[in-house]
Amino acid sequence: MKNIGLTQGKITVPESTTLDEFLKLPYIDESPAWEYLNKEAIQKPMAGGKHSLLQKRLVAVIDTLDSNYEAFPELRCTCGNRSVVPDVVVISTNQIPLDESGDIISSGIDFAPPWVIEILSPAQSQTKVTGNILHCLRNGSQLGWLIDPSERCILVYQPNSLPDLLAGQDILPVLKDLNFILSADEVFGWLHRKN
Repeated sequence: MKNIGLTQGKITVPESTTLDEFLKLPYIDESPAWEYLNKEAIQKPMAGGKHSLLQKRLVAVIDTLDSNYEAFPELRCTCGNRSVVPDVVVISTNQIPLDESGDIISSGIDFAPPWVIEILSPAQSQTKVTGNILHCLRNGSQLGWLIDPSERCILVYQPNSLPDLLAGQDILPVLKDLNFILSADEVFGWLHRKN
């Protein structure tokens, strides 16, 4: 393995370092996970309470639907010379990669998930997260959400259309096969804790 320099949550890899070499690094799935984009490995910021609660609720709600989809938190998605770890991905149950014994594999998926959800953390770059969503859309994703808890809004990305900025009672688009109605207010309502 080539020399790789670590500086402030970012690894600079030599130009000749490939995605395959990055994926063999032993620590990329430690918490918080590392992502590979533009020949750099960047560690995701540590999530806070709002981020964690929204992530937990989204996975729970999506998984209770009677559908052929399943939600996964922090599942590595590798495609198109990037390896990203979205906060939530939703994939069809027939897309879940299994090993020879029928268990889900531990290395993530090697395709863009149908639905990718990112929750913006205070220390996170909106540009980088948006770039990851757009990359997934260019490689086959059908839907992307960027949830901004501090602004109480959700940017929705879909192929071949301008993004939508949804808030309040706006109904959020979901995958076509899901019978699921959710407003932006309902999502952010999950953050409220009773005294």
